[in-house]
Amino acid sequence: MLAEFGHGPEQTVGQHDAYAANEIPPRPTYKQDWVNYNKAQTSEKRLFCGLLADLCGTIPEPVRTTTRGRPPVPVADAIFSTAYKVYSGFSGRRFTTDLQNAVTDGHTGHAPHFNVVLRTLEDEATTPILVDLVTKSALPMTAIESDFAIDSSGFSSNRFIKYFDVKHGTERRKADWVKTHIACGVRTNVVTAVAIGDGHDGNYFPELLAKTAEGFTIREVSADKAYTSRKNLELVEKLGGKAYLPLKSGARPDKNGEAWRRLFHEFSLHRDEFCRHYHKRSNVESTFSMIKRKFGDSVKAKTETAMKNEVLAKLVCHNVVVCIHEMFEMGIEVGFGGSIEPESQVELPWTVKFPMR
Repeated sequence: MLAEFGHGPEQTVGQHDAYAANEIPPRPTYKQDWVNYNKAQTSEKRLFCGLLADLCGTIPEPVRTTTRGRPPVPVADAIFSTAYKVYSGFSGRRFTTDLQNAVTDGHTGHAPHFNVVLRTLEDEATTPILVDLVTKSALPMTAIESDFAIDSSGFSSNRFIKYFDVKHGTERRKADWVKTHIACGVRTNVVTAVAIGDGHDGNYFPELLAKTAEGFTIREVSADKAYTSRKNLELVEKLGGKAYLPLKSGARPDKNGEAWRRLFHEFSLHRDEFCRHYHKRSNVESTFSMIKRKFGDSVKAKTETAMKNEVLAKLVCHNVVVCIHEMFEMGIEVGFGGSIEPESQVELPWTVKFPMR
């Protein structure tokens, strides 16, 4: 009876032969440079403060308009302390010892009170500074990255929002979260641009791409269907790149301009080649995974501004860590325009300096 329904021994043999003839190729693997990877991991914490201080040294100090009262903490020191706190993962009070050690090592000139660090996180003026530091911290990868991926993800919080459910006529609560949109390089996973907001993903595409184009040459851009639109396709081509954005079902080739038609025909007629390029998009998922595993997938801050700034600080720390790893694995000399303390220097197997734009 089994043979009658295609489950007999003769059917099993036939199936086995078919599988053998059409064997699925093994999944590709990539060899890790364990020597330099281990050096980067074991040297990361020692180098992090020096590079972060060098990065924060590019922040312009505002002119003080009054001589009354106590002099404010320099902006560079405040931002350094804030980012370093996020890197450490400690509370403001327990982080004080690490900050004092950073002063002793010459990475910062002042160790602010822990309340100053927390107030810096809650300050709206901190947000554009951190956004700018994310972009600046990616620039050492200019000569390496030319293919980019764009996506969004959320960082959870301990804050809850009350709302009224009209359908069921009851009051409910939901956890608040920070939705973060990024563009990243697909080779090093460095974040080249960031935007925070709850709007539709596709609306952030032009902002992220334009910011990336200020420091990088764009060759390819990959993203999921949420970003597919005529406007976004034309922007990629205008910047000299090629877009790999999949089309939604029911898409037509005759209604959205030349860029749309080119994408439609490549997506329809050369699907395998298209997918090989499109699946570079998976690297943006890896980038979010790297950030969340290392610096946490949630934020400790309570206010909306502080939550945003904490996520931005995580991205700054991630980029500095990426730079440290590439110093060892690719021999890049990283600098942001400030000065690095002699104790932060390391002997690399080779050195190739890529000037920043």
